[in-house]
This record gives sequence, structure tokens and C-alpha cells, in this order.
Amino acid sequence: MTFWQDPYAAAVEWLRNLLIGWGLTVEAAQLILYLAGGIVLAGGSLALVIFLIWAERKIIGRVQDRLGPNRVGPWGIFQTFADILKIFTKEYITPNGVDRVPYNLAPVLAVAAVIMIWAVVPFTVTLYGADLSVGLIYVMAVGAIGEMGIVMAGWGSNNKFALLGAFRAVAQMVSYEIPMVIALLIPVMMAGSLSLGAITASQAVWNILIAPLAALIFFITSVAEVGRAPFDLVEAESELVAGFNIEYSGLKFGFFFVGDFLHAFTIAMLFTVFFLGGWRGPFVDQVPILGAVYFFIKTSLVYLVNILMRAALPRFRIDQMMDFNWKYLTPLSLSVLVVTALADKLTLGLSAWVRIPVFLGLNGLLFLAASVMVNRRAINRPRAEVVSRPRPLARPETAVQPETNGGVS
Repeated sequence: MTFWQDPYAAAVEWLRNLLIGWGLTVEAAQLILYLAGGIVLAGGSLALVIFLIWAERKIIGRVQDRLGPNRVGPWGIFQTFADILKIFTKEYITPNGVDRVPYNLAPVLAVAAVIMIWAVVPFTVTLYGADLSVGLIYVMAVGAIGEMGIVMAGWGSNNKFALLGAFRAVAQMVSYEIPMVIALLIPVMMAGSLSLGAITASQAVWNILIAPLAALIFFITSVAEVGRAPFDLVEAESELVAGFNIEYSGLKFGFFFVGDFLHAFTIAMLFTVFFLGGWRGPFVDQVPILGAVYFFIKTSLVYLVNILMRAALPRFRIDQMMDFNWKYLTPLSLSVLVVTALADKLTLGLSAWVRIPVFLGLNGLLFLAASVMVNRRAINRPRAEVVSRPRPLARPETAVQPETNGGVS
């Protein structure tokens, strides 16, 4: 491979040879490369947030017939830098009575949990942090660290609104993780591995063509886990003032929003890995660096759909959101898993031109059956009785005193 075909692999090999040439052992050189890669990965992901915030503001502004950032820099591209300066200069307020350790650690965990997911994402066939054999389990476990950060923020703030917001957020995230994990079993089953690299490499046919319902369930549940519209009950301002982060200010407050924007892009990357073939595309075998281009194009399209949902859809009520998960998404995800497993075994050995129509047809039948059940439930749902409000009692009319004309009749 030449430098232009795979610059990442060529650069890593050059640095390794350079460090060994300086007298370091192979193990020491590899350790330094790991540390450098981690710093570059973490720094690159945090720098990406600056662009994500600007892009999301501009896109949502266009959708909602607003201008968006347009003053600081051309097209408002430096608005995010102005916001960063504002956050850095705002006063740090620590309320009395907070538990300082969880209170101060929670914003760090909210960002660190997302960056840790990037460590196992395969951007190309050679560009990745670590190819773990249990990569999917690692992703789900690291996601739980972010949930722990939210609980620590609510509990450590010593504020009843923050605590209620943390309870609501964790209930939402834990509930929607169940159909998410069930849907992710289908890519694992197709690849025969929990490694994200193996799942990507196995998709000669994208998994979204084999299990479109599983892809839809994963997308919906991942948006709900991030807490974005229409599932943004995590910080329902009209109900909980500001949610679990009400007692934070300055940079600590900004950390939660950095984690939010970065997490939204991260779930788009995971969707690309599990259902859109990741880095796979034309001429990747000859020029591996093209895989990064394909990967970020697919990820950007998924992220755009996420932004459009946030711009256009109203917020659910908390009871509607939980009903939607437990009564519809969870049973549907279990049905999709069973049907896909059976279809995979029955069509094993057949060509892709036969398997894909079978999978698509079965997914269509499941979607039709789910739609019929939802409509029937909506029709048979008893309507709330209209309680007639009693009319207010009429005021007694004031008796009109006859004019006496000064007592003279």
C-alpha cells in the first residue's frame, strides 16, 4: 500500500519504525502509538462538536424559517467559538449542600462515555482504535457510564427538580435500551461476531436491506436514549425547569451539551456500522482511505435525519413515550428477531437475489401486522368520559328600591 492509498497505515508504520530506530522496544513504541492515537481520537471528536453545533443550528433554522447564526464570521461559522468563550468566562457556581464528588464528576462522565465509544468504531479497514471481539457489549457498557453520569448529576445536585429529571432520564434510557439490544442481535447473528469490524466486513449486502424494521427500531431507540426530540423528556423545561443539569453553570453546564451533540453524531456512526455497511463501498479494496469517505457520507445522512426530526416533531408526553416502548417497540423487536432468525436458517445457501426479497417481504408483513394492531388498539380505546361541569350559581338579583322622591308620595 502506498501513502495515498492508505495514509493512516503508512503514517503509523513510519512512526513505529522511527521510535524503534530511536532505541525503543517494540512494546514501548506500540504503547506510545496507542497513547498518541487516543489523544488524536479524543481531540478530533471534541473539535468535531464545534462544527456539529454550527451545522445543527443552521439546518434547524432553515427548517423552522429562521436565519440561524449569521453574524459572527461568514455564515455564522465562528458563532460556536463565541459561545465557547462565553461559557469559559461565565461564573462557576457550586450551590450549598451539593455532594461535590458526584456533582463535579458527572459532566466529565457525560463526555467521556461518548468518546470511549469512538475507540471501537472502525472508520476504515485499518483506521480504528481497537477491534474488540466483544465490541457490541463494550458499546452498551460504556453507554451505561453516561447514564450513571446523569444519575450522579441529579443526586449530587441536592435539588428535587434535578433528582426528578435524573430519574426520568434513566427510566427513559434503560427502557429504550431493551428493544435496542434486541434489534442489534440481528447484525450480530448475520456476522457471527460481536466485533464491530467483523459486523462491517460481513455486510456484502447491507443489513438495512435484510432487516429494515430492526434498523428502524435501532434508530428510534438510539434517538430516545440520547434524549433528543421527540424524546427530549430528559430536560423538559416546562415540567422540570431544566432537568438533571439545573444546578450547573459555566463549563460544567457546557460539558453536558458537548456530550449531547457528540452522542447524536455517534449514534449515526453506530447506525452506519450496524446497518449501512460502515466503510464498505466501491474501490475500497484498492484505495482503503475511500472507506473513511464512504463512512462519513453515510453517517452525515443519518445525522441529517436526526436533525430534521428534532426540528419538526413535537415532544411526547412521558406516558406516551413509555407506552410506545413497552407496548409496541419491545414486542416488535422480539418478533423481528425471531422471524429474521428463522428466515436466515431456511434460506441458508441461497443467493442474495432470493434472500433479500424474502427478508423484505417478511419485514413488510410484520410492519403491516403491527400497524393493524396499533390502529385497532386506537379504535377500541375507551374514550374519556366528558364530565359536565355544573353551572355556576346565578347571583341573586339586587332588589331595586323604589324611588321615594324624598319621602313625598
